Formats: sequence, C-alpha cells, structure tokens
Amino acid sequence: MNEVLQALVLGVVQGLTELLPISSSAHLNLIPWIFNWNIPESFDVALHFGTLLAIVIYFFKDWLKLIKGGYEQVVKKKKTFEGKMFWYLVAATIPGGIIGFLLDYFVGDALNMPLLIAGALIVMGIILYIADKKAPNKTDYEHMTFKQTFIIGISQALAFIPGVSRSGVTMTTGRIMGVDRESTAKYSFLLSTPIVLGATLYKFKDFVFGMPFIVGVLSSFLVGLVVIRFLLKYLQKGSFKVFAIYRVLLGLAVIAIYFAR
Repeated sequence: MNEVLQALVLGVVQGLTELLPISSSAHLNLIPWIFNWNIPESFDVALHFGTLLAIVIYFFKDWLKLIKGGYEQVVKKKKTFEGKMFWYLVAATIPGGIIGFLLDYFVGDALNMPLLIAGALIVMGIILYIADKKAPNKTDYEHMTFKQTFIIGISQALAFIPGVSRSGVTMTTGRIMGVDRESTAKYSFLLSTPIVLGATLYKFKDFVFGMPFIVGVLSSFLVGLVVIRFLLKYLQKGSFKVFAIYRVLLGLAVIAIYFAR
C-alpha cells in the first residue's frame, strides 16, 4: 500500500510538472530525496509514459494529419502545412535525441544532486522570465520556420540536466525565437512525443509491472490531460511569469532544506 501511495503521488506530480515548464525530473528526484523514498530508476520513465499517452490522446487528430501529410509529401509530392511540419519535427528530434541519449549514457545519474537541481531550476527560471517578457509574438504555430523548429529541437538535449526541464527549455527557446506562447507550448508537446516514446521503448525491459506501475501511469496520464488543456488555454492570455517565479522559489527552498539537513 505504501508503494501504491508513493506511485500515486509521483504520478500526479509527473502529470503536473512534465507538461508545465517547471521540470518533472527535478520533482521526481527531489520528492524521494525529501521523504527518503527508494524509487527504481525505470519508474521515472514509466511515469513519462503516462504523460506521453496524454499528449498522444490530446493531439491524436493533429498526429494523424501530420503523419498523413508527411507520407503524402514524400510519396505523392503533395505539399501541405502538416507534411512540412511532420518533417520539421523529424529533423528537430534527431539531433536532440542523439545528444540526449549520449549524455544520458555517459553521465547517467551523476547530475541528480539537490544543489545542482536547485541551481538549474533558478537559472532556467530567470532565463524563462526574461525571454518571455522580452520576446515578441511574431510567429504562430502555422508559420514556424525550419530554423525555429530545429533550434528548439536541439535545445531539448539540455533536459538531461535535472531541473532544466525539457518543456521548460523548449518553450524558453521558442519564445527567444519569437514564437507566441500558445504555439511554442503546442510545438513543445508534439516534439516531446518521439523522444519520450524512444526512452520508453529503451527502458521497457526494466519496467516492473504491478499495481504501483498501473497507478503511477494512470494518474500521470489523467493529470497530464487536464494540464495540457489548462496550459494551452491559459497561454492564450497569460504568460510564463508564474512558472518562472515558482522555479526560483523551489530552487531556493531546496537549497534551504539541503543546508538545514
């Protein structure tokens, strides 16, 4: 029962933090550290699988159009926005995926240290705030260029550092590139799909299928669905300011807890 409760808590946290620019890896490392929980490394990926399902379900129609467009552009030489964006996503995924895989392979869990996580939360929070405040809203999702999508894709390699946040760094980069808030969030969600799918398949053999696994995946999936809808609606008028402030405050709290111990 204790393991199921831990899985529920971490699943809810994953659903909230993976899709908001506040770093799920930071939270999934910090919570077990604070409460002295012993969580298998593969469980982190299992929780990401839950939010992956949320993204796939929420953007199911978008992905069908993207895949169809990508196929028709190659086979039928039919040019559409969906076809162009599909291949933009493919091109953007490859470098970020390769760099991220190599860094994870050679560095592994060496960076999962509370003070490093706190520093990454604070630094990226400040950068997100400045980028979001200063950047113009000159490009929407339908008019994103290859340069914009590709650079955003490369930036997600930095997510191997706990506290940076994959969604945080891609949304920050999108804002720096002049993409409006709602569009950069949508593109960030779509861009995460192949990366998380690849990580899930890579770690699949390490999954321990049981009640904690089911509870964790299901809770991260359900919360993830709600968060996607909330964020896209919120960003139509709101900014990333509140998430930047949260990151800084969380980082400072982690530093305080670390030295208090």
